[in-house]
Amino acid sequence: MAKPFFRLQKFLRRTQFLLFFLTAAYLMTGSLLLLQRARVGLLPPGPRAPGPLQALPVAAVALGVGLLDSRALHDPRVSPELLLGVDVLQGPLARPRPGPRWLRSRNSELRQLRRRWFHHFMGDPQGPPALGPEAPRPAASSRGTYVGCFSDDGQERTLKGAVFFDLRKMTISHCQDACAERSYVYAGLEAGAECYCGNRLPAVSVGPEECNHECKGEKRSVCGGAGRLSVYRVEELQPSSRKRRTVTYRGCFRLPENVTHAFPDSLVQANMTVETCSGFCSQKEFPLAILRGWECYCAYPTPQFNLRDAVDASLCGQEPEAQKLAEYCEVYQTPVQDTRCTDRRFLPTKSKVFVALSSFPGAGNTWARHLIEHATGFYTGSYYFDGTLYNKGFKGEKDHWRSRRTICVKTHESGRREIEMFDSAILLIRNPYRSLVAEFNRKCAGHLGYAADQWPDFVNSYASWWSSHVLDWLRYGKRLLVVHYEELRRSLVPTLREMVAFLNVSVSEERLLCVENNKEGSFRRRGRRPHDPELFTPEMKDLINGYIRTVDQALRDHNWAGLPQEYVPR
Repeated sequence: MAKPFFRLQKFLRRTQFLLFFLTAAYLMTGSLLLLQRARVGLLPPGPRAPGPLQALPVAAVALGVGLLDSRALHDPRVSPELLLGVDVLQGPLARPRPGPRWLRSRNSELRQLRRRWFHHFMGDPQGPPALGPEAPRPAASSRGTYVGCFSDDGQERTLKGAVFFDLRKMTISHCQDACAERSYVYAGLEAGAECYCGNRLPAVSVGPEECNHECKGEKRSVCGGAGRLSVYRVEELQPSSRKRRTVTYRGCFRLPENVTHAFPDSLVQANMTVETCSGFCSQKEFPLAILRGWECYCAYPTPQFNLRDAVDASLCGQEPEAQKLAEYCEVYQTPVQDTRCTDRRFLPTKSKVFVALSSFPGAGNTWARHLIEHATGFYTGSYYFDGTLYNKGFKGEKDHWRSRRTICVKTHESGRREIEMFDSAILLIRNPYRSLVAEFNRKCAGHLGYAADQWPDFVNSYASWWSSHVLDWLRYGKRLLVVHYEELRRSLVPTLREMVAFLNVSVSEERLLCVENNKEGSFRRRGRRPHDPELFTPEMKDLINGYIRTVDQALRDHNWAGLPQEYVPR
């Protein structure tokens, strides 16, 4: 019985191998026949002047791939449709798409995969060239007008009014809306995921083929290239963006002694309105619009005009003729960002001092990073990677935290080993009542009721962490600067000046005033008022107050000022 079974098994194995061999041979033979048929079918029927498409190599046309060299890009005989990479000519004499039928598909991604496989099979691992039918092109459906491709100098960008990144969902419309709602005229996209805004075009224009990166969130649309900007002129706003394009009243102020020196630009006309003045200053890329009678001035905050000494608003509430002779003016914040402190970069050389920006979660670390980056002009790093923060402009987020290319590194760690890795640290402390709610909001997506049952356990565990975090850094930190979040909010420029000096960076007073003017940024989380008395039971307050007293005493023992009195609820 065993012998016939063994013979049957041996026969089946041979049959399986034979079927596999025949199938492979059949597929290869069929592919070669299809290719040969396509070559023959595309031969011209008679002696006719070759068009742009016919001038290409036959094999390339058969595969639906345009092989264009640099000379062809500047050849006026080459149609724009071909340069943009369309699959068929859009003219009245459009011919059927060339190439084997099995290489054609309505699905562009499937078509591209088939072509790559075919080129690899035929011995061409590079596949179709970059300017083939699948190359990205400026989106025709965007609301803005495509201006062109420009060189982008990272040190002195022309479009630097507002900057953000999106590694997954960057689209042309998204960038245009972000720039338009801030009253910028031009939106520039770079490297497929970066958006820059401004009111002046970059100086150096380059060829359109150098903007060859596809937008991360929009198939077959150009979003610049490496060091190249695809620039669009913004023309229209979505309703959701239009309502955010507002002007903010900053108050009534006394005019400086030398108005011409303090205010770089001006406009005088009858019946001057806030909208007219703000629009004029926005176009000139000034963050402040100053109105006195029929006179409009545009300016930045300066030491001579720093917006800290507001006067009674009634002093500015006069008729325009009377205001012209008065010493007071109304100041409005335009939607345009103060660009004097928006340029940031990595450290030119590796830092010799490894600095931490340490805080308990929910203590305002991200906001402090925003202030430090704009004050120093250098990126900050992070012990943890957060793609959302990278998209919002924290470019150091992707850098390795030990690269020493950033001015300081965000961390929430509090163990001895983690602390002793740093040479010095800025220790940011915030009221534990506010920190706990801020962190709980972040974990629960801003809805305290969503996880109300977890709130007591959260307070019991995280309150002790708030205390141990400060105590560990006081004990194991080598060189510390203690900063209270509340003091940073209350007295930003003096406190930020201390932080910058601790980081050993020299900063001008104008740059610090620019940071003060842009202090909110786009990164502070806003949620429910964290000091709601209903959130904390008497038992919770007793627990937290005990930790507050412990930390307060530890700070005093290390020759630091104690915690602010507002930390303990009254």
